[in-house]
Amino acid sequence: MITHPSYMVEPWCLRETELSMDVLSQSESVFALSNGHVGWRGNLDEGEPHGLPGSYLNGVFEFRPLPYAEAGYGYPESGQTIINVTNGKLIRLLVDDEPFDLRYGKCHKHERLLDFRTGLLHRTAEWTSPSGRSVRVRSTRLVSFSQRAVAAIAYEVEPLDDEMRIVVQSELVANEQLPRAEGDPRAAAVLETPLVSEEHAAHGNRIRLLHRTARSDLRVGVAAAHFVDGPKAETASESVDDLGRFTVTSRLRPGEKLRVEKIVAHGWSAVRSAPAVRDQVDAALAAATSARFAGLAAEQRAYLEEFWAGSDVEVDGDAEIQQAVRFALFHVLQAGARGEARALPAKGLTGPGYDGHCFWDTETFVLPALTYTAPQAVEQALRWRYNTMPEAQERARQLGLAGSAFPWRTINGSECSGYWPAGTAAFHINADIADAVVRYIRATCDDAFEREVGLPLLVETARLWRSLGHHDHHGDFHIDGVTGPDEYSAIADDNVYTNLMAQHNLREAAAAAERHPDLASNLGVDDEETAAWRDAATRMTLPYNDELLVHEQSEGFTRHQLWDFARTHPDQYPLLLNFPYFDLYRKQVVKQADLVLAMCLRGDAFTPEEKARNFAYYEQLTVRDSSLSACGQAVMAAEVGHMRLAYDYVGEAAMMDLSDLEGNTRDGIHIASLAGTWFALVIGFGGMREDDGLIAFNPRLPEQLGRLAFTVQFRQRRVRVEITGTTATYTLLDGDSLDIRHCGERMTLLCAAPESRQIPPIPTGPAPEQPAGRAPARRGRATGHEVDGAR
Repeated sequence: MITHPSYMVEPWCLRETELSMDVLSQSESVFALSNGHVGWRGNLDEGEPHGLPGSYLNGVFEFRPLPYAEAGYGYPESGQTIINVTNGKLIRLLVDDEPFDLRYGKCHKHERLLDFRTGLLHRTAEWTSPSGRSVRVRSTRLVSFSQRAVAAIAYEVEPLDDEMRIVVQSELVANEQLPRAEGDPRAAAVLETPLVSEEHAAHGNRIRLLHRTARSDLRVGVAAAHFVDGPKAETASESVDDLGRFTVTSRLRPGEKLRVEKIVAHGWSAVRSAPAVRDQVDAALAAATSARFAGLAAEQRAYLEEFWAGSDVEVDGDAEIQQAVRFALFHVLQAGARGEARALPAKGLTGPGYDGHCFWDTETFVLPALTYTAPQAVEQALRWRYNTMPEAQERARQLGLAGSAFPWRTINGSECSGYWPAGTAAFHINADIADAVVRYIRATCDDAFEREVGLPLLVETARLWRSLGHHDHHGDFHIDGVTGPDEYSAIADDNVYTNLMAQHNLREAAAAAERHPDLASNLGVDDEETAAWRDAATRMTLPYNDELLVHEQSEGFTRHQLWDFARTHPDQYPLLLNFPYFDLYRKQVVKQADLVLAMCLRGDAFTPEEKARNFAYYEQLTVRDSSLSACGQAVMAAEVGHMRLAYDYVGEAAMMDLSDLEGNTRDGIHIASLAGTWFALVIGFGGMREDDGLIAFNPRLPEQLGRLAFTVQFRQRRVRVEITGTTATYTLLDGDSLDIRHCGERMTLLCAAPESRQIPPIPTGPAPEQPAGRAPARRGRATGHEVDGAR
């Protein structure tokens, strides 16, 4: 999209200079606003034209049947799909009885701007109706970070050429008609009319609708209040089952303006009664209306000012990546800021892609970024996993295992993946959760969280590994019949990523139990169990090919037949949509970084020489049919010294949605790939790792970038890192002294006292090859229209 002539490259915003119907659906995703609880797609205020209407509440879904050609034990009986809840964005405009519709008349100007610093979406349009009446429309929209149930719009109309009658209709609409999904399994299953009306009301400047879902039995309430400023404005309100409407009528002369502020409150519950949900949204509305739009906007700016002070990333030398990383951080924050013990869906609340499900993406890609930029969101995301532990325990019992088997894809905590080789068998989700728990605890020293949430999660996940794996007659520990991150290699034995992450899980569970013996005892953990965990971790099997001198992705992987890349046409990617899984599973072809990702997260398990050889071997097999791959490849390319390749991979991760690289941004943006932009820059070029309780940096920059600077939060302190050429400068911005490591050297930072160190050169071997036609795009000069800091 950013290469489209309608879009500009700017460091602190995303700007669209004209309405382009060919990228309308994609624009609705990238201009979406959310706070982790409420999500509004970037649809036009008037509702039409649209690509895909969307208003979402985190956790609100409907069940749908999962049909199987043949029944099988343990198959999930129903799926879960995020639904489009009551739309509070709609504000329709009539100019002398003609609808304001940009498909008719003449549009002279249309601009939208998403400001990352204020969290506001601005829109300006100048339009002449078919009968020759000209108006200017300005609107500003927000979804509040400070008041999680609230979103708001300020809508202003001004005549440009003559006196005219203006009618503004502000609406709440349930059960909107949605376009039908295409035949792509990544797209959401569309459910028609998922909401059943329970109550509607209209009184004065307020309207309210109350509904419930037919199968999942969730109750949803949405209410709106309005404030009108303008000459001789008359108002009326009305409601029916699926519609609430507040109407404003006025006659305006040129130079006069009609301004309508609309404040919308949302609420839902699986247990509360209709009166309770009604009172909930009314209370949220009362709190928000006391601030009016200006107050909500001021709160939004203050929230984001604090966020950017502890998270900003500055990139000199590539204006696209500079814009993209701030776009990424803003959307990652939107996905999790106010989730408050709810899941972080793979598309956030920006669209219905992947049915609104949460995957392992959250713990492996999104939570690392949030741990060091917005740690409070991580605590809440992991608390959601803890709250869904009963469902995970039941799933483990169903599978004949101990502990908890967390779901591959879910909204409410129950498994709803209908394809078990890529779902049930992907047990690494357990270790990914444990890894996120350990990272959060080490980064925050949140002892209360460790005792209440962290320890039970570590214990339950460790118990699964001990029951899933086994010791052979030599005493070595194996985990067989699992699917790792690479979904083109299912039901494999001893997947290295799974085994290494399970090893980490087992060790950390034993250590946590030792730190909290009283709580561990309450969970039934004794010395014999922790000894069994440590023994399994010590004897964990890591397959290695002594002839090729590389680790096997899983046992026997390197003896499989190589995929015929030369005879695979470019339009046959992604392979899963053009070849049977049977063929993919028995060949050496990698969908996404697997063993390479293991080296990112468990770098301590490999020597530098092993990393270089492994990276080169798997680079030639990885086709990146997943948005989750490029960031991990960027990190390892940088670590082993292939800086130009790392830079190209950073560009792919950064531009995943802004350039719609996978062609499905219309269904929502890729939150994990966006987090991967931060991951690639900070973990990759910044070389940031956690090392025995310290944060450590091994920085390096590609020659295409002149400077990289970023701020991270660690143990209630903010640390700024600036990398320029061969020098790294570290500054502790607040708090007491902090010990860190630079390229292995331990150093102590004092507040506001920068410390600079030289960066040693990085040895580089021969450039690795990629499958034919699957090398990342070579980055050159940005191709979009650049302003404010263009190169």
